[in-house]
Amino acid sequence: MLGHTFVAFADNIMVGQLGTAELAAVSLGNSFVFIAMSLGIGFSTAITPLVAEADGAGNAAAGKSALKHGLVLCTLLGFSLFGLILLAKPLVYHMDQPLEVVELALPYLDIVALSLVPLIIFQAFKQFSEGLSQTKYPMYATVIANVVNITLNYLLIFGSFGFPKMGIVGAAIGTLVSRIIMVAFIWGILKSKEKFKPYVSDFNFRKLEKRVVDKIVSLGFPSSLQMFFEVAIFTGAIWLSGVLGKNAQAANQIALNLSSMTFMVGMGLSVAAMVRVGNQKGLKRFGELRRIAFSIFFLTFLLEVVFAGSFLALRHWFPTIYLDVDDVANQMDNTEVIAIAAKLLLVAAFFQISDGLQVVILGALRGLQDVRVPTVITFVSYWLVGFPISFYLGLYTHWMSMGIWIGLLAGLTVAAILLYWRFNYLTKHYIAKHEGAAIPKTVE
Repeated sequence: MLGHTFVAFADNIMVGQLGTAELAAVSLGNSFVFIAMSLGIGFSTAITPLVAEADGAGNAAAGKSALKHGLVLCTLLGFSLFGLILLAKPLVYHMDQPLEVVELALPYLDIVALSLVPLIIFQAFKQFSEGLSQTKYPMYATVIANVVNITLNYLLIFGSFGFPKMGIVGAAIGTLVSRIIMVAFIWGILKSKEKFKPYVSDFNFRKLEKRVVDKIVSLGFPSSLQMFFEVAIFTGAIWLSGVLGKNAQAANQIALNLSSMTFMVGMGLSVAAMVRVGNQKGLKRFGELRRIAFSIFFLTFLLEVVFAGSFLALRHWFPTIYLDVDDVANQMDNTEVIAIAAKLLLVAAFFQISDGLQVVILGALRGLQDVRVPTVITFVSYWLVGFPISFYLGLYTHWMSMGIWIGLLAGLTVAAILLYWRFNYLTKHYIAKHEGAAIPKTVE
């Protein structure tokens, strides 16, 4: 999961050397892509609990069916999202963003939007592999993709070794090529490993079962909405920051990229929770399911406390990674961006804990195949609590950028509390139903 964000991290650092307008343009372009990507990644997570449950029950045929149908649906979704982004492009001119930033963002957006197609196809393979507890192969694919992305960035952004100097369009091309390579690599691995052959051989894509399609859609659609509601509020923060100016938007992008990287660690633990809970659900061992889930919640809490401490201690240094601090021509802009980003990282330090816990608990709920109530919880938390606070504090008070992030903190904290309540209620109910009225002391 960190590998996905590291692509953006590399793009931001290398584009940041060109100037704050270019960094803001990448931020604006990616804001559209992140919304679409959230729908695709969220939908693909439906594959993991189905494969994990089938694996726990020893039913390879059900796991193969989940992969085949998931792959078809994810491919269709990838092309659909690419088309929607192209249709939504004119909206950029009506969002009160700096014109200089908009004109830089549009050609970048065309290419990065296309990269969604291979990314979401890759997600189908990734979620399947993780459902079998084989998480290292998708990791290898993302490592290779990042090496390719950074290499192409260096060659195409700056025009090194005789390559054309393409600026942020070069970064977009690097992202597209690296994501195509990810798909080719993961498919090659799955075809070559003996352990995957019962699942990936002899696909008949012309024969699709309505029952399996309906099951994936019923899990995937609410899951995609859950991720959409969260990513959309962060995208809203990008657009609100753009109203405040290009420097506020560039600072928001720095803080958002750093907090996204720590979030992806929580996202990885969320996958672990989804897989382990799905396994235990297949075995109908709900007491053990609860014990494992709470162990992962506690591990997440400890890690997020460490991340929060690093954000507090290094909040003035982290932003300097993204900018050329020795650039005299942009010195005033860079200084302002660093100062704003440091304030945002102060708030981000506190929401690390809420953000990590909510995504891991959400993963555990997906492992239980409970997706509808959590979808309502995420909508209420982010759009009835978080966004109104961000909007008011950001645009109508002296808090400005910091106020936008205080709203994010409020939404994430409410989500973490309500999702925990839901998981606690459900697991106690399952234990009482399947294992007797009393909850064992080990899982109390």
